[in-house]
Amino acid sequence: NENLTPLDVVKFTSAFGTWLQNNKNKKDLTLVVGRDARISGAMVNSLVTATLQGLGIHVIDLGLSTTPTVEVMVPELNADGGIILTASHNPKQWNALKLLNEKGEFINGENGAEVLALAESEDFNYAEVDDLGKYEIRDDGFAIHIQKILDLPMVNAEAIRAKKYKIVVDAVNSTGGIAIPQLLEDLGCEVVKLYCEPNGQFPHNP
Repeated sequence: NENLTPLDVVKFTSAFGTWLQNNKNKKDLTLVVGRDARISGAMVNSLVTATLQGLGIHVIDLGLSTTPTVEVMVPELNADGGIILTASHNPKQWNALKLLNEKGEFINGENGAEVLALAESEDFNYAEVDDLGKYEIRDDGFAIHIQKILDLPMVNAEAIRAKKYKIVVDAVNSTGGIAIPQLLEDLGCEVVKLYCEPNGQFPHNP
C-alpha cells in the first residue's frame, strides 16, 4: 500500500497482459515497452518484459524512451498495446506502469478497473515453455518520433532554423535529455544542456 514492489510489478503486468489476451481475437500479441531513466527503471523493465514473455506475449523493448515516444511507436509497430515505465514528475523513489491500448493511448477507466480486478484475483495463465514470448530491442524510437514531428504540416522547420534559436534544456537527468536536444538540433537550434545525463539522479524535483 505504500510502494511498488517487484511482486506488484509482476502482478499488474500479468493483469494487463491477461486483459489484452482476453480482449483480442488473435493468438500472438506484441507489446511495446519503454522507460525513463529512473534508478529503478532497469530493474522494473526486466520484471515487466520477462513477465510479458511468461504470458506468451512478444516484447519490443525501446529501452530509454519518453512517454510520447512509446505512444507513437505502438501504432508505428502495429503492436497490440504498450507499457511506459515512468512516474513522471514524482521524486526518484517512485515508479509506475502506464498502460496503452493499440492506438498508443492510455486505457480508459473502465478498462483500468478490469485490469485491477484481474490483478486482485490473480487469474493468470502463463505460457508453456515452447510458447514463451519473443524479445526484441529497438533503438530507433527517438529518430522515428522526431521525424514524425518534423513532417507535421504545422511545423515550419525552415522558419525555425532561420531564427537560430539558443535554447536551454533542463531534463533533470532523465530521457528528455536524449530526445529534446536531438529534436532542437534538427531544427537548427543551439542547445545548452543542463542535467541531460540520463542517470536518474534528479538534481531537483522533476
